[in-house]
Amino acid sequence: MANTKSVMDKAERKKVKRAARKKAAPKPKRTTPRGSLKKKVRKLVRGQSKR
Repeated sequence: MANTKSVMDKAERKKVKRAARKKAAPKPKRTTPRGSLKKKVRKLVRGQSKR
């Protein structure tokens, strides 16, 4: 992303960012599923409640 700290006008900053995004190389396809690093939720055991 382009450094837009020096650009004060909001519309101008948006233009600069859009241009930078267009120029950037496309991201590669994912090799792992998106949520693979998320902690998995354990299923609760049926039967007696916890509390």
